[in-house]
Amino acid sequence: MSPPPIAKVDVRLIVIVDAGVVPRSRLAAMALQAAEGGATLIQYRDKSPDPVLLASTAREIGRALAGSPVPLLINDHVEVASDVGADGVHLGQEDMDPRRARERLGPDAILGRTIKTIGHASALAGEPVDYACIGGVFATSSKVNPDPPIGLAGLSRLLREIRRLAPHLPVGAIAGITAANAAEVIGAGADGIAVVSAVITAADPRAAARELRTIVEAAQQRLCEEAGR
Repeated sequence: MSPPPIAKVDVRLIVIVDAGVVPRSRLAAMALQAAEGGATLIQYRDKSPDPVLLASTAREIGRALAGSPVPLLINDHVEVASDVGADGVHLGQEDMDPRRARERLGPDAILGRTIKTIGHASALAGEPVDYACIGGVFATSSKVNPDPPIGLAGLSRLLREIRRLAPHLPVGAIAGITAANAAEVIGAGADGIAVVSAVITAADPRAAARELRTIVEAAQQRLCEEAGR
């Protein structure tokens, strides 16, 4: 049997630098500290309607990450991602269709997708995306979410559907994830976690990212050991 293909993107620790959570002027420094602490992917999230401001901030974050192997994705804004030469984009269900985004950004871009329902999970197999992120798992104050948290049981249910149709797609989980519950999220089957406040509002974002990365990898190691018994 051939081994599974190597994933294009590492979702063990996705850190979202969000202009709605900390001042925009601090996002580049936060991104660098998160990357230095062990983030495997950085996302820039900003609800500003000003494309010039978005592009300017994205470029600042990109310059901060220059020389780092950690990819930078732009949340929602495909044109901004294209204009600033970001590594890709993360798309919510209300954003541009992934097929159009792939056409705009090309085959090498990283495309992520938010998954909230079984219907979303079922559609993934036909979408040209490189990873998915399920949410919201727990309650969070970093983003307004009209839907109730799905909890670990809901996370597991959506993961089963994705694994059935797209077994090699990396899948993370988001919303309310902290050092206190990250291991449970990995235990439920997620390949990684996406966090906002747990890192960028921490007194030491670098140390917070390092702690979360350690927790994720330890939980993954336990799963491997249990599977080998």
